[in-house]
Amino acid sequence: MATILVVDDELGIRALLSEILSDEGHTIELAENAQQARAARERSRPDLVLLDIWMPDVDGVTLLKEWGSSGQLTMPVIMMSGHGTIDTAVEATKFGAMAFLEKPITLQKLLRAVEQALVKTSPRPAPPAAPVVGVGLNIGNSYPRPEVLPAMAAGTLPMPSAGLAPVTPLPHQGLASEQLFELDRPLREARDAFEKSYFEFHLAKENGSMTRVAEKTGLERTHLYRKLKQLGVDLSRNKRGSGI
Repeated sequence: MATILVVDDELGIRALLSEILSDEGHTIELAENAQQARAARERSRPDLVLLDIWMPDVDGVTLLKEWGSSGQLTMPVIMMSGHGTIDTAVEATKFGAMAFLEKPITLQKLLRAVEQALVKTSPRPAPPAAPVVGVGLNIGNSYPRPEVLPAMAAGTLPMPSAGLAPVTPLPHQGLASEQLFELDRPLREARDAFEKSYFEFHLAKENGSMTRVAEKTGLERTHLYRKLKQLGVDLSRNKRGSGI
């Protein structure tokens, strides 16, 4: 998660953006004018700045120019305004802004802009020296691919121990080379992929018993059904008679 500096002279806007972005797991710094924004930038070294254009002391475009000319524009900046024009947006982009959000800002547009800004500026992981084959558990950035987890739970694939070398699948198991979880994608997509693998693992381990899976995962059965349907988990292959 990122440290995000929100600069806006309106208390309500600062509070709203802080609440939304905190719920997404980010650390939020707040400033109501350019002076506070300068201090917050030096203090917290934010990964992203949401900067209002119209402020009482120094406007956002002027502050953006100041950071750019002094070599302090080391983070992406998203400009915000309720009275902006196309010319204003173009000018802000010319001086280094990554995006422009028009107020009132919708939740969807805010999260998409923040997500895109952070993804574009995050460093790419170095490629591995050699391809990883088999199943790895928490070895560096290696995680079991989703389709392997049910087989591990069912006992048809050896279960490696954390810290040991990846297990190379036997030829008769018919598994392709390792495909790791793709971490360089939106948080919600990565979380859904993990949750789907998690539930498929427990369904296979409990022979498709929804009752036991509900107890194991701490979910009420109705909630569990909805969750599995939402994630696209195939329940037909896990049904085992009255154990459902």
